[in-house]
Amino acid sequence: MLVSIIIALTIDRLIGWPEWLFKRLSHPVVLIGHLINYLDNRLNNTRTSSTFRRFSGTLTVFIVVGVCLLAASIISLHIPNNYFGIILTSLIIWPWIGAKSLSDHVAKVALALRDREPNSARSAVSMIVGRNTETLDDFGIARASLESLSENTSDGVVAPIFWTIILGLPGLFVYKAINTMDSMIGYRNHDYEAFGWAAAKLDDFVNFLPARLTGMIFALTAKKPTYSLYIMWRDARKHRSPNSGWPESSFAAALNIRLSGPRYYEGTISCDEWLHEEGRNPTEKDIFLGLRHYSLLLNWITIIAAIPPLIYWLNKAGY
Repeated sequence: MLVSIIIALTIDRLIGWPEWLFKRLSHPVVLIGHLINYLDNRLNNTRTSSTFRRFSGTLTVFIVVGVCLLAASIISLHIPNNYFGIILTSLIIWPWIGAKSLSDHVAKVALALRDREPNSARSAVSMIVGRNTETLDDFGIARASLESLSENTSDGVVAPIFWTIILGLPGLFVYKAINTMDSMIGYRNHDYEAFGWAAAKLDDFVNFLPARLTGMIFALTAKKPTYSLYIMWRDARKHRSPNSGWPESSFAAALNIRLSGPRYYEGTISCDEWLHEEGRNPTEKDIFLGLRHYSLLLNWITIIAAIPPLIYWLNKAGY
């Protein structure tokens, strides 16, 4: 499985999920999204009580997780236990890792800011954040893109790999199902606060360890590892999310910038605290630095994953 993960991550870093492939095969997450949308339309009745809608949302979670678990289990049973099975497993894991897609989207933001095209930068950052980007200045754009980069490193790369190592393909499929549900129905608003409650809580649970692991890797690959670990431990709990603050605060310390903090949400200013408040306001240069740090993290994940198979093959060869 570790060898398959290394191959899948390498393929994704090289070519991502190409547009021509998406047009022909779509994407597994899109298929999960169709199922979630179908259940949302059928079960999320805003005229019913919040208790009933919470039950309906929990039922939705069971159905989506059950379908993905069943599909992964059937696939796993039919994968041969040989070198062809390793390659086949790699190809199955590949589309679930979004390493290149994330870096490409963030790079578009940095390039637009560098070229003094704020409208293009706002359009690019709107593809990776959920907030309104129309009123963001250059600092706000850079801050939003770096926050998204740090958080999605955990959600889009580290967590899928983590659960694949722990539980194999069923762990990968179920994690992506939970994460997709949270992104679609896990909102705190009138339509989804009750219906998406179970999805949001389950997403917090499955990201608990990966978020902290991502923060540790960001810190350990920084120029001042001890300082980054200290800032992560000091500031992570200031974030409104129980998980996002860990990679975000570590990332902020590694780049010597400040992230999170007050921002506009639906016309009002939030009371979010700064993470690494002593850092500077980020610019497009920090986005490029952040992308290099992100690439370093991916390199270390590959190296760490390669150690057990290498030891196994060396022992098998008699060394």
